[in-house]
Parts: sequence; C-alpha cells; structure tokens
Amino acid sequence: MKNTINIIGKLLSLDKPKIMGIVNSTPDSFYKDSRFNLGEKSFLTKAEKMLEEGCDIFDVGGYSTRPNAADVSLNEEIERIQQPISLLKKHFPQIPISIDTFRVDVAKVAIESGAGMINDVSGGNLDGKMFEYVISKNTPYILMHSRGTPLTMKGLNTYTDLSFEVFTEILKKANYLRSTGVKDIIIDPGFGFAKNLEQNYELLKNLSTFENPYYPILMGISRKSFLYTLFDTSPEDVLPETTAIHLYGILNKINILRVHDVKNAQRIIGISKKIMP
Repeated sequence: MKNTINIIGKLLSLDKPKIMGIVNSTPDSFYKDSRFNLGEKSFLTKAEKMLEEGCDIFDVGGYSTRPNAADVSLNEEIERIQQPISLLKKHFPQIPISIDTFRVDVAKVAIESGAGMINDVSGGNLDGKMFEYVISKNTPYILMHSRGTPLTMKGLNTYTDLSFEVFTEILKKANYLRSTGVKDIIIDPGFGFAKNLEQNYELLKNLSTFENPYYPILMGISRKSFLYTLFDTSPEDVLPETTAIHLYGILNKINILRVHDVKNAQRIIGISKKIMP
C-alpha cells in the first residue's frame, strides 16, 4: 500500500490511520457542531482544540452536500472558504488543509490560500475541468464515489452489484489520473451519496472490497443519516455508532477517518493498535 501523501512538500505518513477534522464554514451542514463561526477568535479556538485532540488534516468546506441541500453560488462558496483557510494556514502551518469542493474555481482559490489537497465529493462528475486542474498541479486528490447532485442523488441509487460497481467506478477514474502522473490519489466509497439505507450497510459489509495496493482509502461516515435513521434519532445522538463504525473501518484497512469528533477518533485508533496484529 502507498503509505505517504505529499502535501505541499510535506510527507504525511499513513503507517497508522490519520484523522481528517471537518471544518464547515456553512450555515446548514447537517451536524450543527461542525459549523465554524467565522469570527477569528472562536474559529481559531475551535480549530486549536481539534489540533490538541489529534487532528492530522483540516477539511474546509463551504457548500453543504447533504441530500436535498440548497445550491450555493460560486462567489458565496469562495467567500466562505477563503478566510478560514488563510487563518488555518497562518496559525497552524504544520497541519495540512484540504478543500472540500466539487468546483474547480473554488479549489483554485483554496490552493492559492494555503490548502494542499482537494476533497471532491463528486469524483470529478460535477465540474469537467476538475481533473484537468488536478493533473496540472499534481495535487493530492480525494476521489469520492457519487452520482448526480445533492438534489438528484437519491434517485440514482440503482445497482446490480453495489460494491463492485462503486469500486469499479472509482478505480476507473483513479487509474486515469494516475496514468497522467497524479501521484497522490485517495479513494472514498461515498457513504450516504447515491446510496439508500440498506446500501450503506451493504457497502460497509463489503468494505474489504476496496483494499488495494495503490490508493489509500478514506471513510466519511461520521454522524451520517444511515446511522441515526436506523434508530429514529438525530446526528447529535449517534456518536457511539459513529465510533463503532470507525473501529470497524480501521480493522478493514481504512487509512483516513473524516470526522466531527476528533478526540473519539483518536481514542479508537489507540484501541485498534492494541487489538490489531
């Protein structure tokens, strides 16, 4: 397995699972505690706490991609992410920053402001120029599986062989990017995106399908609806379930956990070290 990512000249080792902390500069992200106030003091205090708890990567997003989320204009998304990235880069220069966007113009501004990685929930589907930019910059790229847009994805979840089709769709794009010289590609099965409740659990059951020697794997399941819908509760009430799935993911060779709750993820990584061979 490729066990390093080169982010703006700094090597991030994947010898043990890494924690990507969610920094949402949005008013409507599904989990309210992940929303960062752009007032400098409170923003930095919250980011510093994540860092102290063990955050390895900040993932900044300015566009909620939960199902049925409202559209956000390009200019508004740029305004939402530019200041947070600049502040994080200035105050925590040792921590890599990822930009969570499917728009290449947002990615460009983010990279210019100090981000070193692109986390594209559309896997290049929603902006035809994204791959071209990633290739030109040789930027570390998180390639997530999805179909459609936040408004249409629920109707695009028909599969004959779910795990095989998801992995095949990701692998085709990843192999293309690798063939053009992009060195650091991380794949993400896309839990919650164009998958219904049962399909998310089927994907979890077959998580080992995604293990491969070429592309590290990111898991993004933190407090998602397939966890709280199962128990008819809310995002605020499924930290134990999230933690359990994180352990399951690590035992199935997941390399990066994208999380709201850094402390709990760090503890579960510590437990996994005690029980894994």
